[in-house]
Amino acid sequence: MLFFSISNFISFAQIKNRKPNIIIIYVDDLGYGDIGCYGATLVKTPNVDRMASNGLRFTDAHCSASTCTPSRFSLLTGSYAFRNKAAILPGDAPLIINPNTPTLPGMLQKAGYQTGVVGKWHLGLGNGSINWNEHIKPGPAEIGFDYSFLIPATGDRVPTVYVENQRVVNADPSDPITVSYGQKIGNGPTGYENPELLKMKADRQHSETIVNGISRIGFMSGGKKALWKDEDFPVILTNKAKEFINANKQDPFFLYFAFQDIHVPRVPNKMFQGKTKMGPRGDAIAQMDWCTGEIIKELEKLGIAENTLVIFSSDNGPVLDDGYVDFAAKKIGTHKPSGIFKGGKYSAFEAGTRVPTIVYWPTVIKPGVSDALISHIDFYSSLARLTGQKLEGTNQAPDSFDMLPVLLGKSNKGRTTLVEEAFTLAIRSGSWKYIQPVKSTPPAWFASKNIPSGLENHQQLFNLQNDIEEKWNIASIHPDKVNKLQNKLSKIEKAATRPGYKQ
Repeated sequence: MLFFSISNFISFAQIKNRKPNIIIIYVDDLGYGDIGCYGATLVKTPNVDRMASNGLRFTDAHCSASTCTPSRFSLLTGSYAFRNKAAILPGDAPLIINPNTPTLPGMLQKAGYQTGVVGKWHLGLGNGSINWNEHIKPGPAEIGFDYSFLIPATGDRVPTVYVENQRVVNADPSDPITVSYGQKIGNGPTGYENPELLKMKADRQHSETIVNGISRIGFMSGGKKALWKDEDFPVILTNKAKEFINANKQDPFFLYFAFQDIHVPRVPNKMFQGKTKMGPRGDAIAQMDWCTGEIIKELEKLGIAENTLVIFSSDNGPVLDDGYVDFAAKKIGTHKPSGIFKGGKYSAFEAGTRVPTIVYWPTVIKPGVSDALISHIDFYSSLARLTGQKLEGTNQAPDSFDMLPVLLGKSNKGRTTLVEEAFTLAIRSGSWKYIQPVKSTPPAWFASKNIPSGLENHQQLFNLQNDIEEKWNIASIHPDKVNKLQNKLSKIEKAATRPGYKQ
């Protein structure tokens, strides 16, 4: 039934009478201008560029927020993160997706998919009091994932261990793991007490427990046999992703592959050290490209590439100096991580959420470039249509629009309205963009980022058709437009529910 409903743009021959596999590759902190097919010249990304040249490259695709946890929440729930007050989480935070909330993997499970997540999680685990030495619940399984292999939070936060199917890998009962984000625990070294042990210096926030010569946010004791080595991330995570693909190659599968790269701390594998002249950040981009290529090669080797939809993108815009001294800003040269756009990670300007997005499906998607306005939130409804699932109720993907024809290159009619979330909210409508005044003070650490943020205590209005770099605030010239967009934004904030929600 599904394939008749979309037969105007997918033929039976193309899909071979079976639901396509789906892979979302979600890179961390990758900017619009960080890869070759989006203009980068000082770093080579041949694997991602190959996907783009054989797939659909979007120029106006957005993650939902300019920071990681909110974007990931929105991707998996089809809901704006501000509805759940989702913010950047500490490493011991509880799961922020309620197990009763409909999710993208849960929806795909109902469609007959095996579902897996590999890589950075950062959506919380447990119920607020985690025992890292036992089975951790709730977690990915409770929100729709059959398999999980996780970095629990981020590379710069404790606990610095892998968690597979909600148990710490190589946990040792005789050396129990304890984690604290309030006070120091154990006798282990910290960055501010033992700077001589560090591979790279860090700011005060990132100068707590040292693991693998790198100080982190938070304190941890125990678990020596379980500790990761940052340089191993690309090999271990990519191999786990391949294992999941191989285990499910006979059945439709969904893989959410969430990279640690190019998030700090940037500690590339030896294979990639010195690959660029931009230092660890540039080398991490090359490493990310290799990981992406390994997944595509695996699909081709198994003969399932033509039945696999791959979506490649990033959770937010770029950042150079983000807590560690790796000389990213000093070695940037002529490279422009944000491309022609203003801002980056944490920012309300375009580069905060406008990220590289490539949709690749051999023999189904024709190569091209799309200027359609889309959001990662729309993946939920679009994949529901692709797999024949009907969204029901007011709490299932309430902010997600069906953009399947757009994702497959059969239409260029994207959204007419889009919300961008930072430490405030912005709204896009046609060529107009409105940024509302900041309602609360951003965290103290944000001031040190030296990023054009767009976070002001007054209203801002830009016409992106004439001012793509958001140089001129014309709010005072167009008060009627400001009021109209503010009212539209307020309406979306207060009452977005599926039955009556219109763009």
